[in-house]
Formats: sequence, structure tokens, C-alpha cells
Amino acid sequence: MGDRPMPQLDGVSHRYVSARGVSFHVAEAGPADAPPVLLLHGFAQHWYAWHKVIPLLAADHRVICPDLRGCGWSDAPRTGYRSTELVADVLAVLDALELREPVRLVGHECGGWLGFLLCLAAPERVAGYLALNTSHPWRRAEGRLPLDAWRFWYTAFWEYPGIGRRVLRHWPGFTRFVLRHWTADPACWEPEVLEEFVQTVRTPGRSRAAEQWLWQFVLHDIPALVTGRHRGQRLTVPTLLLCGDQDPVTRPAREVEGIDVRVVTGGHLLPQEAPEVIAGAAREHFGRTVTMPAAEVERG
Repeated sequence: MGDRPMPQLDGVSHRYVSARGVSFHVAEAGPADAPPVLLLHGFAQHWYAWHKVIPLLAADHRVICPDLRGCGWSDAPRTGYRSTELVADVLAVLDALELREPVRLVGHECGGWLGFLLCLAAPERVAGYLALNTSHPWRRAEGRLPLDAWRFWYTAFWEYPGIGRRVLRHWPGFTRFVLRHWTADPACWEPEVLEEFVQTVRTPGRSRAAEQWLWQFVLHDIPALVTGRHRGQRLTVPTLLLCGDQDPVTRPAREVEGIDVRVVTGGHLLPQEAPEVIAGAAREHFGRTVTMPAAEVERG
């Protein structure tokens, strides 16, 4: 990201791995031989979105926080932003890190959507999944998809090619407003942390990448949701979905086969608003599912 300084967090190391022709930045914390936990950040953010969660998990986990394609300190090529391509990126990063054992997966917002697709594409790579503030691929089955579409009004400013990147670069006040609006209580933001995520998408490469993230979702993922393209796929990875009771974007989902849903206090940015809740849910969920015999997992 050019000359932008990287935020610092005690106990976190940084490295770069090459995967699918892209240099990916990866932040890591915790013992190298501890059970791996992979954290996937949401839209307009990067690894530092987990800065409150990392210390709570790093005592006894190897915490791995990649910057996804086009985000943070990873490369921002012009193409490769379809969700299926981003999932392929994550799998390639795991290979580059030589992570062969299944990871415990946590995904937030857009990273949460990718987490579901990752569990469907490569369930053998994921021991358990904790999703945060996101829809699941079977949302159409609930019959609420059209009713909830208006909640994504803000994407109209960011997603259209050639327009979204300009809004992100030249109208930082709008990004700042949205990030504050996404929380149940904007006072949870430290000013310097909020500004980090406002500024991170203002460089040309990152603003174009953010625009493409959303535009590719419009072109490919929304039609998949509307047509119920995933209805024939079965989720086999034990999954817990945390929904904020005051989330203005993603309303609490109903339970579907393979997904336990829990509503907690907070808005759309639970890693910022409720890190202790996330860490507690992760320990409970992974402690139950990772040690559960395979037959019990299959029965759910």
C-alpha cells in the first residue's frame, strides 16, 4: 500500500506469501504449533479489523489473518474478485503457509460469505466455522431476500465500475459515515482505528479493488441467491452464525440445516463491538466441534 504505515499490535508478526500470482500479506500471532484459526476480514477492511480479537485467541491458537486480494498490504491486481476466485486465493494462501491440517475458520461480513463458500468448496480444509454478520447461501429459502435488499442501499455508491472507486477515493466522509452507521454504538470506534479503514480504500488500487469486490458480487452472487443456486449443496462443516441484534445491514437469519444461529448484542461490526463475545463463541464452538467424533458431526 505504498507508503502507508502498517498498524502495530503487540505479539503480531507479518510476512508475505505468493499465491496465484499475487503477493498476500499475512499477520500472525500465537504459538506456531498451536491449533490454527483463520480470520477473514470484511469489506473495506484488512487484517487489523481483528485487532481486538487476536489477543483473546493468541494465547493458545495460531491466529492467521490474511489481507484478501486488493486489501490492506496484499497486491491489488485489476482482476480476480469473483467470490470463487477469492476462495481459491484463501486455499492457495493456506497451501503457501503449508497448513495441511483443517483450520478453525472465522469470517466476518464479506469474509463471512467467502467462509461459507470455502466450507462448500473444500470442507476437508475446515474443522469448524464461526460466521459473523453475514448472509448464508440459502437465504432465499427464508423468503426474506427481497424484503432485506434495501438494507444494502450504501453499495449503490461503491459498486458501479468507474464510479465506486471515485466515491471511495474522494468522498471519505461517506465511508466514515457508513462505518459508524454499521455499529450499534459509534463510540466503540477509536478515532485512529476508524480513520485507518477510511484511508485504506483511498489509494487507486484499493478503491478499484473494493469496487470490484462489490460489482462481482452483484454480477454473480446475487443471481445465485435469487435463483437458489446453492439449494442442492449441503453444509457439512459445523457452523455457528452470530448476528447482531442491531445490525442495520444483515438481519438475523433463520436456522437452516447445518447452521446454528445466535443473536448477540451489537451491530454489523462485531469484531469491533464485541470481541469478547466472538472469542468466547469461538472457543465454545471449536471446542465442541473439533473434538466431536465424525459420526456425531454428521448427525449434527
